[in-house]
Amino acid sequence: MPTLRNIGLLATCRADGAQADIHPIAGAALSWDEGRITWAGPETELPARLAGGEQLDAGGRLVIPGLVDCHTHLAFGGWRADEFERRLRGETYLQIAAAGGGIASTVRATRALPEDALAQRAGAVLDDMLALGITTVECKSGYGLDQDTELKLLRVYRRLGDGGPMRLVPTLLAAHTVPPEYRDRRAEYLTLVVDHIIPAVGAERLARCCDVFVEDSAFTVAEARRVLLAGRAAGLAPKLHADQLTSGGGAELAAEVGALSADHLEHISAAGITALHGAGVVAVSLPLATLYLGQQPMPARRLIEAGVRVAVATDFNPGSAPSWHLPLALTLACTLQRMTPAEALKGATIHAARAVGLEAEIGSLEPGKAADFAIIDAPDVNHWLYQFRPNACVETVLGGVTRWRA
Repeated sequence: MPTLRNIGLLATCRADGAQADIHPIAGAALSWDEGRITWAGPETELPARLAGGEQLDAGGRLVIPGLVDCHTHLAFGGWRADEFERRLRGETYLQIAAAGGGIASTVRATRALPEDALAQRAGAVLDDMLALGITTVECKSGYGLDQDTELKLLRVYRRLGDGGPMRLVPTLLAAHTVPPEYRDRRAEYLTLVVDHIIPAVGAERLARCCDVFVEDSAFTVAEARRVLLAGRAAGLAPKLHADQLTSGGGAELAAEVGALSADHLEHISAAGITALHGAGVVAVSLPLATLYLGQQPMPARRLIEAGVRVAVATDFNPGSAPSWHLPLALTLACTLQRMTPAEALKGATIHAARAVGLEAEIGSLEPGKAADFAIIDAPDVNHWLYQFRPNACVETVLGGVTRWRA
């Protein structure tokens, strides 16, 4: 039964309390057995029965729960660096999409890549994420927009989840946008998603969640409701891209269908905030996308003050957030959205775990939960997120096993 001792500060990140309550323990120790935490508390109170096992030394560093990136578009073909310049020159996201770029551009590249190539690309990203202290990753499809490619992307995630150490949460996002070949037949595409793709995904158990992009350039609230209810009937928990570019009622729909999360929310309405709080839906902040698109940030302070749980994720994708650096996203949540470092950390641990339906298993360092944690070369959370470094993580442990060490 290993015990990690000499922990300068242990951020346990329990679910109770306010967004800023990470329940820190100074001078702590952490024990686990067979991949599960058995004890967490002050080292001076370590039970005698735990003193005889393998003793490990954290070197006086910060220890946090394994980070949970609860919103990524992990597998795709190609990149979109040209669009980065186009936006800098004044074109908007919607203008680029209308001209055949954006999601449609990535769809063309993704359809052309075989499964092995997609798995190799995504696997390399997961290796880098693990080194940052990330232990769980939600990964969406959505760059296939036909049945064969959507299933191919989800099979890539199943393959990577079965073959690697990280916990993956696959999400079907066939309702990302209407593909070009269905531009004048959107009702037919919705029928394809609802009557064919969703049942096929459910039959193979390829996903845990079903997502939809509610936006002027994507799907209406009524269309999204149809997709999400079909997904729920197939055993897929609802999630939404909501109110990113316009205030379109996405947050209200998330509350209506009992979604795990509503993500983006840069343009959420006051009614949407109230609805999320009433339904217990997690609001997922994606500050890297805010930065790259030059948008107003999600109103995190208003959401937190209204009692909404706010998670933080990367939105890793080739267009609007081409980075998987979750610690950078946490720092941006602080600087762009005025979240405190503690609030941001809770947003990437227990609240992010809730956003993928795994809060009973991961996201905090409590007895009975998975022994997923990261050792951070910093004295406390404030210092870690204030002093941005390429990587402050020195060790990542998943299920009680060291999977990466600096």
